[in-house]
Amino acid sequence: QVQLVESWGGLVQVGGSLRLSCAASGFKFSIYFMSWYRQAPGKERELVAEISRGGDDTDYAGSVKGRFTISRDNNKNTTYLQMNNLTPEDTAVYYCKATHRYFSDYWGQGTQVTVSS
Repeated sequence: QVQLVESWGGLVQVGGSLRLSCAASGFKFSIYFMSWYRQAPGKERELVAEISRGGDDTDYAGSVKGRFTISRDNNKNTTYLQMNNLTPEDTAVYYCKATHRYFSDYWGQGTQVTVSS
């Protein structure tokens, strides 16, 4: 059974940090391109960060560049999102996604991040 389980969202004050985790199971994690998305209330889901299969290539939305870092550990079948210097605009449900050119995409159930001012 395929699963992506996000963890370690929560409530944090402005300027604080969180490190999200996304644990994968039921598929060959290392051959999938991984990404983090977020969706704020009343807004569309947006891409936050993405990382290549080997972890050597990353890309970020302009709004988080320099503050967020995506990484992955293929030995642990886990991808991470380190979020620093958080602002209220970062408040959203954060989702991880697994993408492969020839196979189905997979989504996690999301984890809530709330930044209080």
